[in-house]
Amino acid sequence: MEGVGRSPSSTDATTTRNAGRRAGNFTTQKGREMSTEITTQRAATGLALQTFDDAYRFSKMVSASEFAPKDFRGKPESCLLAIQHGSEVGLSPMQSLQSIAVINGRPTIWGDAALALVQSSPVCEYVREYTEGEGENLTAVCEAKRKGYPQPTVVRFSMADAKRAGLAGKTGPWSQYPGRMLTLRARGFALRNAFADALRGLITAEEAQDYPVAVTPPEPVVVRQEKPQVLAPRDATEDPMGKARLAVSKAGTIDALDKLRTLVQLRTSEGTFTQAQHDELVTLMHHKAEMLIGDNGQEFTHEAAEHEVTA
Repeated sequence: MEGVGRSPSSTDATTTRNAGRRAGNFTTQKGREMSTEITTQRAATGLALQTFDDAYRFSKMVSASEFAPKDFRGKPESCLLAIQHGSEVGLSPMQSLQSIAVINGRPTIWGDAALALVQSSPVCEYVREYTEGEGENLTAVCEAKRKGYPQPTVVRFSMADAKRAGLAGKTGPWSQYPGRMLTLRARGFALRNAFADALRGLITAEEAQDYPVAVTPPEPVVVRQEKPQVLAPRDATEDPMGKARLAVSKAGTIDALDKLRTLVQLRTSEGTFTQAQHDELVTLMHHKAEMLIGDNGQEFTHEAAEHEVTA
């Protein structure tokens, strides 16, 4: 039944036309403006974003959905940059959003995505990971072999290394899954050393999260002590409180102080003085009275004492 109704020549013609269509489509894509083109290193298996407008519309849609990672939700610009950064190392749009993370202001890649990129690279011969020892002697080992290289790159990261770096016992994954964290740290170092071309300088997000964040110390707060209140000078009569203080300082007899106290109570009831101001003036009068009594009863008269309050 093979070949019924179609001659070899017609089959060849059909194949030629299909190849021509594919070539024409490729030429059309390449003919677009480079300023609006999003390129990838390998053919995407899902949605292919060819222009900047396509990528931005897709980023807006994803950022408004639950598919976006927490740090990308409601941030279409961040989604777009993550997609572009991922495309430069060979990730599809959705893989980029799930694999690229910004840690302390620096783009990073999660450890599992880094391993996937390296294993898909044509220069990767193998990546082997295993652990040695137990407990405090636990050590993670990663062997990364490039094709054509005589020896693999071997990196070990132990619990002793984690302790020196201040990671062992750290709240979070280092306390819950220390073996896994040791493996990720050894993996990150080995893959970056052996396959820097595949990762394009990206470090693993797990490693970046362990780096301390530089915190700018706040400016010192200067506490200025309030100057203690003193009796108003002789010419400080610009307000009722100042006049009252001056009158108390000038009072030369106990009788004058009694009259001042009556006037202060009256002004307080009228709202001229607050209760706190009233109490302050009464305290000043008590101190002044003690001074007058301490002078062995020798009193001196000052006719302006009452005038200073009533003026």
